[in-house]
Amino acid sequence: MKTTRPYVIAEMGVNFYDTARVMGISPLEAAKRYIDQAAEAGIACAKFQSYKAGTIVSKNSPAYWDTAKEPTKTQYELFLKHDGFGEGEYRELCDYTHARGMDFSSTPFDYASADYLEGMVDFYKISSSDLSNLPFIRHIGAKGKPVALSVGASYLSEVDEAVRALKSAGCKAITLLHCVLSYPTAPENANLRVIETLKKDFPDVRVGFSDHVAPDDTMMTLAAAYLLGAEVIEKHFTLDKTLPGNDHYHAGDPQDFKKAIANFRWIDTVLGKGEKTVLACEDVPRREARRSLVLTRDIKAGEVIAKEDLMPKRPGTGISPVHMDIVAGRRAVRDLTEDTILTWDMI
Repeated sequence: MKTTRPYVIAEMGVNFYDTARVMGISPLEAAKRYIDQAAEAGIACAKFQSYKAGTIVSKNSPAYWDTAKEPTKTQYELFLKHDGFGEGEYRELCDYTHARGMDFSSTPFDYASADYLEGMVDFYKISSSDLSNLPFIRHIGAKGKPVALSVGASYLSEVDEAVRALKSAGCKAITLLHCVLSYPTAPENANLRVIETLKKDFPDVRVGFSDHVAPDDTMMTLAAAYLLGAEVIEKHFTLDKTLPGNDHYHAGDPQDFKKAIANFRWIDTVLGKGEKTVLACEDVPRREARRSLVLTRDIKAGEVIAKEDLMPKRPGTGISPVHMDIVAGRRAVRDLTEDTILTWDMI
């Protein structure tokens, strides 16, 4: 996996099927256009979803998304629209993604997908929906690849069980992604402080955020997640947020991702390194804006300088006010005029 911070994942999911339909091109060609746009936006990883409708859901499983945005009434009907790819297509997308300089991943939703993806993915992504599917989690964990696990719609105890399952299977590189399993997630439900909770309770794994909040003009949700310590950021990706159905309505487009990545770089810039020291840019202001002991009247050579003869004034090129008690009571070595900035050779 790339070492960018944060590590940004464009969740292509299956949005490219809709793009293929409206553009009159094949889903494979549309998926490649998604990869191209993600690469140009500076994204680290292109991620897809690998499934077949018949192995992921029963035929009467009801919708759990906003049906005003995606009107399909059953999960089976929705998944059936977007399950046309198999091992060959994902191999082609894997090679294409790597050629564009990005990591490749896909979320498997069945054992067959998990197995054929093993030679392709730079890491496995496990959906929140499989958090309690411990046999499947162990199957993936045993493959020796890094695993990113979304933890939406779960209790902390369930997260712990899943992490233990991965570790027991031999997985040594785990990332937990805070996630809210609601499409779209209302901003007041984003609950980003869970990122801090996960970092505290699971100190030996990486923690990130898988976002379902609709993009805002400033991409502030992702910036806030990064500020709270998210090392990995995942968000659904689309080329057209106005397309109906599926995940377009809460996805980010290339410009949103560019804005988010620019925010991350700005945050890194302004946060700095944490060492409290005098920066090079502060050298002159430190000297000119600090204060020195300055005379409030003329003083003759040999005359004793009293406290009332001294006032701290800018600049800080003379004796510091911290030495007031040392200077008071000493004698001037030569005649000094009012407003003289005292230096040690004068007393």
